[in-house]
Amino acid sequence: MEVVTLLIAVVALVIAILAFQRTGGGIRDLRRQIEDLSEKSEHATKGARDMTADALSRLETFIRGQQKPSPMQQKPLEDTLPTTDQNSPQTEQESPKTEPPTTEQKP
Repeated sequence: MEVVTLLIAVVALVIAILAFQRTGGGIRDLRRQIEDLSEKSEHATKGARDMTADALSRLETFIRGQQKPSPMQQKPLEDTLPTTDQNSPQTEQESPKTEPPTTEQKP
């Protein structure tokens, strides 16, 4: 009885494989379809990436109001230490006196 069951299973497997190949299925065909879909998705992704980069570039130009300088045009940072004149605000003694001090007169 077990032999008959095994024989029926093998015959069913062979029929399924033949039906699959007859309907256009095959490993080569599936691989080709996968490669085609992968290639199309890469092109779509690249196109979307380019469009997004272009839109962000235009948005940056709109927000800044000018073209972003290239790295060669940017002024290099100087390696100087800050002095006390640069960091501290001017005090009353250091500020120039252009007007005479006002005094309040009481009536």
